[in-house]
Amino acid sequence: MTRLRDSGFHLKLTDHNSYMQKLCKSDICRLFPDLYKRFGMESLMEKQNNKGWLYLLPAILFLGAFLIYPLIDVFIYSFEEGYNSASQTFYGIGGYNYSYVLHDAYFLQALKNTFILVIITVPLSTGLALLISVALSSIKPLQELFQTVFFLPYVTNTLAVGLVFMILFKKTPYSDGLVNLLIHCFGGSSVDFIEGPYWAKMFVLCFYTVWVVMPFKILILTSALAGVNPVYYNAARVDGTGRIRMFLKITLPMISPMLFYLVITGFIGAFKAYSDAVALFGTNLNAAGMNTIVGYVYDMLYRDSGGYPSYASAAAIILFSIVLTITCINLLVSKKHVHYH
Repeated sequence: MTRLRDSGFHLKLTDHNSYMQKLCKSDICRLFPDLYKRFGMESLMEKQNNKGWLYLLPAILFLGAFLIYPLIDVFIYSFEEGYNSASQTFYGIGGYNYSYVLHDAYFLQALKNTFILVIITVPLSTGLALLISVALSSIKPLQELFQTVFFLPYVTNTLAVGLVFMILFKKTPYSDGLVNLLIHCFGGSSVDFIEGPYWAKMFVLCFYTVWVVMPFKILILTSALAGVNPVYYNAARVDGTGRIRMFLKITLPMISPMLFYLVITGFIGAFKAYSDAVALFGTNLNAAGMNTIVGYVYDMLYRDSGGYPSYASAAAIILFSIVLTITCINLLVSKKHVHYH
């Protein structure tokens, strides 16, 4: 009997706690704060909040140590003129580092290359991925096989893919490359895409970047299209709506959150491009005229003896500001054109 009584008391106490938790979320607690404290719900909610912060503590420590602290540190370095990493000394504080970087011809070239890469590759890769995803969603036979084939470039080593592209496009004393052979078949003249004119090198870099990033976008968009409720399409067919109108009025709004996610991550990834250029043109990107902002930061940090960490920090803060500005603009645009359901 004692065990049954204890069990019944425990059940009643549990029901009471759950009832009070629901009660504290209502307007009664705000109207009668004394009643709220009297039943001890204030201490209960404080304990739950403390548990939540305890669960978040590892992530907060990790982000603080590897994201927030380095960002603050780089921001401080960017204003320390003539900073020497070996002796940890500098001779002044000011904006000279930013002035030097913004007037450096190598940085301006890297800035130009990066913006061209972003403007071309992000819309092109997202658009192509959307078209391929729609096609894959409409093809039922061998759908999984096609998805695997399109995803393979994403899991392939970046430098290995770059080496293959270099073999396809580079002219050598023994061969003009497979791409130039195709150009010859159509009556055109050969072009050195790796060591030739600027437009040819930029074409290869953009083509390579689209090739590398598109598989991930196809995977995300294919999953998004599979999650669209077919009831909307059935209702549209009953009304006699055409395929193009269904795509514009149903498909695009329903997958707009995923499109927005891919555009944001695409912009950030394109601004951080560096390994793609190295895979195609080697480590001396300044000589090739194909350096990026991240490549410029790397060169400034490790060039010569000890490098120039102050200039590298200034360039990194400029890149951070550009990415942050574009991300904020995208967030503002998304409020009107992204539909969350």
